[in-house]
Amino acid sequence: MKQDIQNIRSISQLHEIFGFAKPTHPLISIIDVSKWEIPEQFIGVKYTSNLYTIGLKDKSCGLQYGRNTYDFNEGVLIFTSPDQVQSVSKAQELNEIQGWMLFFHPDLIRNTPLGQCVEDYSFFNYEVHEALHLSDAEQKTITDCQYMIQNELLERIDNHSQTVIASSLELLLNLSRRYYERQFNTRSAQSSDVVSQFHALLNSYFKNGKFAETGIPSIEYFSDKIHLSGNYLSDLLKKETGYTVTDHVNNFIIEKAKTLLLSEADPVSNIAYSLGFNYPHYFSRLFKNKTGLTPQEYRKLN
Repeated sequence: MKQDIQNIRSISQLHEIFGFAKPTHPLISIIDVSKWEIPEQFIGVKYTSNLYTIGLKDKSCGLQYGRNTYDFNEGVLIFTSPDQVQSVSKAQELNEIQGWMLFFHPDLIRNTPLGQCVEDYSFFNYEVHEALHLSDAEQKTITDCQYMIQNELLERIDNHSQTVIASSLELLLNLSRRYYERQFNTRSAQSSDVVSQFHALLNSYFKNGKFAETGIPSIEYFSDKIHLSGNYLSDLLKKETGYTVTDHVNNFIIEKAKTLLLSEADPVSNIAYSLGFNYPHYFSRLFKNKTGLTPQEYRKLN
């Protein structure tokens, strides 16, 4: 049974599985973690859900995401998006952990401004060790947003509720984005090391002929080597350098292409293949987009 993956499709099903009272709203719920008792039979059971999750925990909570475990000794904010596999690694007694978990279904925000941009909050797809560590002041501000939503759920469900709840969620997420930028800044030495690792990997990939042999490196290639999620790596690079992983790779390709176009007499198609393009017209399109010239025009002008 523990090999099966159970899918939690709704807020109501979530409450039923873990023995909570019926939810006050069908699309969103906030759980007091201190009141969440997890018996032994739940250990090792894998779950996916159709829900977004935002959780504030004060210490190790025995929650696994993929192959990693949330294991912190201070307040951290964690995020997961629908369809991610999670499991419980240890039982939990009442009042053992302090904090809260907010779950919401995509239908809650589907016809709101947040619904149009929720995928832009890339931290929903960060790895476990990339959780947001909060200062006491930040933790209070985030919890105040949670209280706004909680009060709305407890006191008034009317025609304005969806708008108020979605706006409060959006505020919480925008604050989280700000705090993540602060975390990138306070870990600048580590971030600089990651940037150096990334450039070393990119240069090595080229020098070893991997562009021609394997194709253009993916974000996953770098994230696996550096041991960060693709989203976190791209956001970190954007913060440190102004460019995402894709931007860096494309800029690298263009600079190498300029050198090859001027130093070799090879046809443009051969240069395109050597830089990882199966179809030369894709290379020409990227080159013109970046330089304003086709490869042939660049070669003639220089």
